[in-house]
Amino acid sequence: MKFSFTSLGCASALPTVNRFPSAHVLNVHERLFLIDCGEGCQMQLRKYGFSFLKIQNIFISHIHGDHIFGIFGLLSTMSLMGRSADLFIHAPKAFSGILANFIKHFGDMFKYQVIHKVLDSDQLTIIYEGKSMEILSFPLNHRIDCYGFLFREKRPMRNVYKERVDELALTLHEIARLKAGEDIFREDGEFLLNAELTYSPYKPRSFAYCSDTAPYEKITDFIQGVDVLYHEATFAKDLKSIAQTTMHSTAEDAANVALKVGARQLIMGHFSSRYRNVNVLLNEARELFEESYIAEEGQEFEIPLMAPDINTH
Repeated sequence: MKFSFTSLGCASALPTVNRFPSAHVLNVHERLFLIDCGEGCQMQLRKYGFSFLKIQNIFISHIHGDHIFGIFGLLSTMSLMGRSADLFIHAPKAFSGILANFIKHFGDMFKYQVIHKVLDSDQLTIIYEGKSMEILSFPLNHRIDCYGFLFREKRPMRNVYKERVDELALTLHEIARLKAGEDIFREDGEFLLNAELTYSPYKPRSFAYCSDTAPYEKITDFIQGVDVLYHEATFAKDLKSIAQTTMHSTAEDAANVALKVGARQLIMGHFSSRYRNVNVLLNEARELFEESYIAEEGQEFEIPLMAPDINTH
């Protein structure tokens, strides 16, 4: 079951000839989720082979141009492609007027509905729920309302130990209840303890996205235990004063978050245009957190299945 992250753009406000602004695709079980939509996003989607029409949900962290200027061309192209399915855009409240104005002037031929799902909670909040996964938003610490996103798989159905099926003469109904996590009281008084008869096939995976933000202690509570963390690293630590003024993070800040939440991997992006070579940022992060990586455009980061923890076995 696929769970992967691909960056389409890792530049900050000023794009360069080698970097597009923020836009990323998360593939969860072959469902595509677009995270931020900077200028040129649709060209990058085409370049790296992502189907426009497979995108049902777009997540916009905040209303700064380098995160939304690509949305207008993308919406128009989806219309030209004959899209008919609803499209959900999860974005801060300020996006409502922008979207309404765009639809008024350019959406007269749209055959699909664009539905704005407003982000406005200051807590960790579920904003999407499917059969096998859920997505939550949480506040970041930027100059305007800004949100991070936590994508996590739901716990899978449990497996029943094969040898216990025959040993206890389990019925199909009992097996279904055990797979759902239930304990069973039989009519003859026998008690079947779920934990002794079943095991989890794998540990649910998770991914967190922290775009523009100054260091913010609450983030570590919101995403504690996340497997893979994407975190902005606009500056190196020698420019920490600029990072503080603009309410951004350094590579060292990003590594600190990864360390505190116990992430398996850190992916960094949103680099200032002053860094033609971002190795200085990578090296800075790896001094604290070895499993740090650069969000190279088009590179796919797979989040592999892992055996469950002993206490969830």
